[in-house]
Amino acid sequence: MEWRQAKDEGKDVDGLKEICKLISKKAPCENYKDIAERVLEKLISADTVPDYPFDEPSELPLILSARPLKRHCFSCEISREELAEKISGAWLGRISGCLLGKPVEGVLRERLTCLLKLTDNYPMHKFIAKKGFTDDAMKLMEDRLDRCWIDNIDVAAPVDDDTNYTVLSLKLVETFGSEFRPDDVIEAWLSWMPFNSTFTAERIAYRNAAMGMCAPQTAIYKNPCREWIGAQIRGDFFGYINPANPEKAAEMAWRDASVSHTKNGIYGEMFVSAMIASACVCNDIMKVIEAGLDEIPERCRLRRDIDLVVQWYRDGLAVDDVIEKIHNLYDENDQHDWCHTNSNAMIVVTALLYGGLDFGKSICLAVQSAFDTDCNGATVGSIVGIMIGAGAIPDNWISPFKGKLLTSISGYAEVSVEELVRKTLALCSFKSIGLDRSFHPQ
Repeated sequence: MEWRQAKDEGKDVDGLKEICKLISKKAPCENYKDIAERVLEKLISADTVPDYPFDEPSELPLILSARPLKRHCFSCEISREELAEKISGAWLGRISGCLLGKPVEGVLRERLTCLLKLTDNYPMHKFIAKKGFTDDAMKLMEDRLDRCWIDNIDVAAPVDDDTNYTVLSLKLVETFGSEFRPDDVIEAWLSWMPFNSTFTAERIAYRNAAMGMCAPQTAIYKNPCREWIGAQIRGDFFGYINPANPEKAAEMAWRDASVSHTKNGIYGEMFVSAMIASACVCNDIMKVIEAGLDEIPERCRLRRDIDLVVQWYRDGLAVDDVIEKIHNLYDENDQHDWCHTNSNAMIVVTALLYGGLDFGKSICLAVQSAFDTDCNGATVGSIVGIMIGAGAIPDNWISPFKGKLLTSISGYAEVSVEELVRKTLALCSFKSIGLDRSFHPQ
């Protein structure tokens, strides 16, 4: 994975491919550890190929200078009632989209499509219920029958990292303020979140932090997952509390992402946070996507990939053809591709464009397209939810979890959406729309 990551970053590592394959098989043996370390050093120190076309810094000042010169600005007034409705829609949308994709996370597209057809749910238009499984569906999913199919939900939405991090961000800003530092994020993780609730880049960064490292070293040391989707699922809350201010939302997202990610891994969180801040005050999904792109480097791989999706949409391609093209670019059978920021961001943007602000259609497109289903369903649900507001989300998408969420964040074992909305509103910044104060609901 480190070889693949180095290759993506434009490093001249072709000559190291075969030795990396060999070492990856032999490294668990004690006599190969030193060799593995030396090969890793060569990967890290390799020069960039002369014709590499991308400019992808991880430091915030360099990211800011690499953004497009022409940028979107949002200025509007929003009432307390309207903002509360939108924030509620965002939380409900994120939880609902996560719940839709959670039981089929890791199921590859062919198998997922087969399951949906066997349960009379293709194209996807509803939660998957175990009681609707035919004998063939039972056999197809025999390794997953205990998953959180919608008819297994009876108390609240189950624990998931896609909702854990949103709640943790709330507690982070409550505790350290809106000017929290990356090392405050590390302290929050170590203090409030169990190690076993983290995955991929976050688990590696958590381990590095526990060893005494500070950001950004936590993101770099032996972390081949540093451009994977983990940061992209963590940025929603910074968008929630910065309505009409995508630049501030993205800057807060950078502080969070830099703990565990670099380059496009960071850009994914900045992109989503900026989209959400824009979506709170803009009903044009294309402008929302463009505003998200404003906050990342103009010459990065994430921008290239999102521009592809936008162009396919403008060319009039059918959504199934767009999904097929994404699967041709990124191989879901390859863990690096399946869990990468870019492949999943492409799915998110596809679902947003072709979903047409229809909540159910949008989250179903995000999940039906495979890759990281719960992550993409949650992100799309959050963005569409904040755009249309809670009242426009059909009841069938939110009634199963009864307005409650379970998390593994300290102090939030079970929390109501109502409480999450109330606390979020209290932290909202109105500087961008003329009210230089936080919003405190009555």
